[in-house]
Amino acid sequence: MAEPTQPVIAIRTGGSEDSVRPGRFAPYRAVLASRARAQRSYRASFRLDLVSSALVAVVELAEVLVLYRSVSALGGLSLAQVLLVFGLADVGFSLASLGFGHVDDLPEHLRRGTIDVFYLRPQPVLAQLVTSDINLRRLARAAVGLAALVVGLIVAGVPATWRSAALVLLAVVCGTTISSALYVAAGGLQFLVIDGAEMTNSFVYGGRYAATQPATVWVAPVRAIFGYLVPVTFCGYLPVLAMLRLPAPGWLPAWLAWCAPLAAVWAWGLALACWRWGSRRYQGAGG
Repeated sequence: MAEPTQPVIAIRTGGSEDSVRPGRFAPYRAVLASRARAQRSYRASFRLDLVSSALVAVVELAEVLVLYRSVSALGGLSLAQVLLVFGLADVGFSLASLGFGHVDDLPEHLRRGTIDVFYLRPQPVLAQLVTSDINLRRLARAAVGLAALVVGLIVAGVPATWRSAALVLLAVVCGTTISSALYVAAGGLQFLVIDGAEMTNSFVYGGRYAATQPATVWVAPVRAIFGYLVPVTFCGYLPVLAMLRLPAPGWLPAWLAWCAPLAAVWAWGLALACWRWGSRRYQGAGG
């Protein structure tokens, strides 16, 4: 009796047959799709999550509006201009949070030892962690940031030119990239500290808050950290200066806004260095 053979799926192209193989990213897409479907299946809960996330973003925006009830300008920027800074930085951070925000769960994985499962699979640990979940409620936060950005573009008198459009696109893309790097860098440091989530969260969300403010109000140490080491000024402040041709501080010229891709590469270089440094020193849940 002949041995049974497994069926082979094939496609015919130009007279030859090639085995159909799953794409390299198919497992990641499958996991993300299942997570998204699971969240949407509980519609009432999902809607409440969206509303609560939107309310948090609205409160953060309200802080800016309340502040300008007492002052006419802050760091040389008017309310309309700061609203534009807030919108650019918040959209970038919100999109980064959607894709990389659940890296915040790494301390819990380390305490429970579930991170060891990622090491047993034939995929990079960071890629598995990033694609292990997706939090759709953060779309509401991105929507609030987008609304602030649109209003800021209108009331701040941004000229409708290709230059302005390029700066907005550059700020959103590079701001998302830089904010994503903050999550990865903080995740890498989690391997080296004990219960250090609060410390790394202050670094990540402190960077987000700094990105929504004029850099000229920072004290010198904060300028060094968030101006150059972690270049969050490229997320909103520098693009606004370049778009509106506003005077810039001597330590941070406005033309640097066009160097945002270099800042994003630098941020990810630091992030991957932190991740490599931390993950290579992990010895398992048992120490």
